[in-house]
Amino acid sequence: MANYTAADVKKLREQTGAGMMDCKKALDEAEGNLEKAVEIVRVKGLKGVAKRESRTTENGAVASLIADDNTSGVIVELKCETDFVAKGEKFITVADALAAHIAKAAPADVEALMASEIEAGKTVQAFVDEANATLGEKIVVDRFAHFADGKVYAYMHRTAADLPPQVGVLVELDKDNAEVAKDVAQHIAAFAPKFLTRDAIPAEVVENERRVAEATAREEGKPEAALPKIVEGRVTGFFKEQVLLDQPFAKDNKKTVQKILDEAGVTLKRFARIRVGA
Repeated sequence: MANYTAADVKKLREQTGAGMMDCKKALDEAEGNLEKAVEIVRVKGLKGVAKRESRTTENGAVASLIADDNTSGVIVELKCETDFVAKGEKFITVADALAAHIAKAAPADVEALMASEIEAGKTVQAFVDEANATLGEKIVVDRFAHFADGKVYAYMHRTAADLPPQVGVLVELDKDNAEVAKDVAQHIAAFAPKFLTRDAIPAEVVENERRVAEATAREEGKPEAALPKIVEGRVTGFFKEQVLLDQPFAKDNKKTVQKILDEAGVTLKRFARIRVGA
């Protein structure tokens, strides 16, 4: 029988994030040698990464990093299998490291991010694979946003007190205004607009909304003469749902978000919203 204690098992779990039984098996194989057991867990974990590829990742966190002078900012979504792992210090450390790397390397997309080197001789893909091994769950970098062309602010929202942020919003203004940035970012977090302006919506999407609105109105038996006005009204309603600048502002629904920005004398250049798993 291997010479180790319950305290050794606990310490191994803290160092590796592996399950109780995995730690016991590793200590058995290592004959109680903790350092060797850590190596065994890592090796077996790396071998198990491929087996985890088919698992779903519905939990995770959104991490952010904003430059001290607000000239750049990052939000990144790191996903995992369970909320238990998501709220762990090791997982959050990985997410924060990725945000810092994105801020420094400015990759064009997720593919470029995964191929970039986060440490000398180690790609982000290898870094994430190590997290897979250590945490014992499938870990996925799903999305990120990086702004660096104006004044950038972030709003991070927790859906539960014991979890890391599940919603992250990045906004970029043409000039400093932290108060308006926060208000608009909170609005975006709550109302989830998909587009900044009407012009940003693909023409085919708008045309499809018109077709659906007309077909629905006909199905409802609306008078033929009234159809154009009804269709335009419903398309306008679609804009209010999907277009940020057209939405009634969360703190004052008598004003649009555009009106709030105009009154503050700032322009919102772009935004990004990430909700874990959505």
